[in-house]
Amino acid sequence: MGNKRQRYRVLSPAQTKKIGCLLAKEILRAGAGGAARALALSGRLGAGKTNFVQGFARGLGVKEAVASPTFAIIKKYGLPPASGFKNFYHIDCYRLVSGRELAVLGAAKIFGDPENIVAVEWPKIAAEILPRGTVAINFEIVSERSRDIEFDF
Repeated sequence: MGNKRQRYRVLSPAQTKKIGCLLAKEILRAGAGGAARALALSGRLGAGKTNFVQGFARGLGVKEAVASPTFAIIKKYGLPPASGFKNFYHIDCYRLVSGRELAVLGAAKIFGDPENIVAVEWPKIAAEILPRGTVAINFEIVSERSRDIEFDF
């Protein structure tokens, strides 16, 4: 992280989903690495993180409806074989108090598997176990309708 920064202003949830979809296609093009491909999504409640993940999942080929796993903590979705990856995990750390809780749920194994793509909302809890190369994405509320999305590659 930290080599390259890009910032986008979006004016609707549909635009947020579109940016998520485009990033998913880039990750699929890049292919697997030595560990899971991971995104760390930060921003206040209502800033667009879940909309982004919905578009991202669609871009990966997930057919199921994607909702924030606030109470489940981790949701797993299978990916099409042609994607070159096996699973997409959506992790929401909002209700967690420590990284230890995430570890008990098997997060280290999820992050260590190069066939996984993982999106983590509220990632500070997971900071110590996120794989190298995690893309940091920050969501800022600019106004009622607009958001800034900043990528740190």
